[in-house]
Amino acid sequence: MRRLFDITVAAVALVLLGPVLLAIHVMIRATMGGPALFRQTRSGLHGRDFEILKFRTMLDQRYPDEPDATRITRVGQLLRTTSLDELPQLINVLRGDMGIIGPRPTLPSQVVHYSPRQRGRLDVRPGLTGWAQVQGRNALSWPVRIEYDLWYVRNRGARLDLVILWRTVGVLLRPSGITAAGGVNPGFPVPASAETGTSAEAKQQPRPAPVRTPRTDAFPLPRPIVWSGPITHSPVDPTRLLPPQRHAGDSLAEEVS
Repeated sequence: MRRLFDITVAAVALVLLGPVLLAIHVMIRATMGGPALFRQTRSGLHGRDFEILKFRTMLDQRYPDEPDATRITRVGQLLRTTSLDELPQLINVLRGDMGIIGPRPTLPSQVVHYSPRQRGRLDVRPGLTGWAQVQGRNALSWPVRIEYDLWYVRNRGARLDLVILWRTVGVLLRPSGITAAGGVNPGFPVPASAETGTSAEAKQQPRPAPVRTPRTDAFPLPRPIVWSGPITHSPVDPTRLLPPQRHAGDSLAEEVS
């Protein structure tokens, strides 16, 4: 039933948004040249690799170590702000690589840093939107973002999916948390290739700022938190979602990612 829902929504969306997709394709070719699509390997269901599709938002590097900020075009910035650069992933949904709802797919070089427990987020297909996306997106620290995804995997169902879809509309209308401070989620395992600026990942993977900002500056909650047991609170009421927090100095404050 879930797979039928994914195929139906993706197919209808591609038909209805066909003119929009074509217009974006033309704008990218006119401002950045070809190709219009960016392709990158991500980890999907059970850790299987697949090729994710996005609209290009950045120019190719003109010289080594060129800052990402100078490579993002006006069209690319608009696509990122409105999340329209993610629309080609509807094709990934039709292919079976992704679903409409699920944890966002990450790079294989980041997945290798997962603990055995964190690999539980790979037990479902990655999605276009998910529980972590409607809770703060990239403004969340990486360990907390994974915990939201794990909570979704344990509690997913039709009712929760409808809540996520409804909140996604609000996130799209009032964009926030698209990029974390410094370009990287606090506690995020940055792959070595993103730091060296390889042609594939450097196009879309922002680099961290030379000086790290404090974790609390980019994190909306007072302190980093960790779930030490199953979360059983209602997904509809966020105030009942978070269990008691632990101080960062506590040896159990964070998992090693």
